[in-house]
Amino acid sequence: MSEHSVIDHSSKHSKRHEVPHGHVHLDPDKKHDPHATRFGDFLKAAIKLEASDLLLKSGKAPVVRLRGALKSLDTAQVTAEEFLNIAKHILDEEQLSDLSKFGSVDFAYDYDDHNRFRVNLFQARGKLSVAARLITSKIRKFSDLYLPDSMAEIAMQPQGIVLLSGVTGSGKSTTIAAMLDYVNERKPVHIVTIEDPIEYIFTDKKATINQREIGIDCLDFKIALRALVRENPDIVLVGEMRDNETFEAALHAAETGHLVYGTIHASSTTQTFSRIYGLFEQEEVEQVRRILAYQMRAFVYQKLLPTLKPEIPRIPGLEILINNPLVRKFILEAREGELREYLKSVEARQSGMIDFNGSLVELVEKEFIHLRVAEDASPNTDEFRMRLKKLGGANR
Repeated sequence: MSEHSVIDHSSKHSKRHEVPHGHVHLDPDKKHDPHATRFGDFLKAAIKLEASDLLLKSGKAPVVRLRGALKSLDTAQVTAEEFLNIAKHILDEEQLSDLSKFGSVDFAYDYDDHNRFRVNLFQARGKLSVAARLITSKIRKFSDLYLPDSMAEIAMQPQGIVLLSGVTGSGKSTTIAAMLDYVNERKPVHIVTIEDPIEYIFTDKKATINQREIGIDCLDFKIALRALVRENPDIVLVGEMRDNETFEAALHAAETGHLVYGTIHASSTTQTFSRIYGLFEQEEVEQVRRILAYQMRAFVYQKLLPTLKPEIPRIPGLEILINNPLVRKFILEAREGELREYLKSVEARQSGMIDFNGSLVELVEKEFIHLRVAEDASPNTDEFRMRLKKLGGANR
């Protein structure tokens, strides 16, 4: 096996198991070198172009995702016959059998010390396709991501819970990676991440970082969360809050002195509360609300928007809610919906908070985004236009 071998886990740590949706996490020990086929060239091109994803489909040229947009590579299409040869080369007989049986197989591949791919090889209309996500150690700074200074203050909290919300592809993982690396550069702490899959590769600086991937390093989130106490972390990244057990474990970790990061699907910081409460039975909600009132440090909602500047393909529109005595009072009194108005207040802005429309107004005023982009993204277009007009930006 060449130096670009697939990630090496000894057999005692890489037991094969079925996971939901009929997929199989495969033992990577037996894979062959993809550089013996054009597949290796495609991976190399994705890294060179700093693409987030590589997509292969029988009968088409390879496609990469660059800053959200799909671009074809300037190379010959991958024929069905070549695709089958690639699959036979990188998978062993048992894995090929699993592909036939389940219709898709997942595996991780270490290209080098700084780049890793999470690969899904699957069948579509009887032909093979590949979706490969590039996982890199190139973690961007807050300034590179156009994130405000308040994000650094949130990252340096000693304990509590920080949640980022937004749709898939909204940059949540990139923002969390920037926050964790900010801490990594400044504090000698132990950080444990539980991810499915790992999105960024961290290098220890002042912090000690252990990254655990579901299906490779641990069976599932529940087992990984139970083991956290024995791993003695200061900071924990739990990944997506998918169920009440995961969120309950996150709350417990926050209550016992840890700083916990997580993500959740919600369309605003205030909707995040209802999404959390919806994970629990009605009789449990009041207790969860009380714990959250004291353990929440910040909720951040973000959405990536196309810009007017060629050198900045996308920029985040943000909503940031930071806990303070007044926010805590709103939560305890079950008045979370009223926080929408509070976020617009001078007091909130002076504390580093911002509502989403306020963020859009700033981006239009600074000529980062077009007015139409802001109006399409706004949760309340009439209010957005009114606020922009007050600032003299109505003619943009």
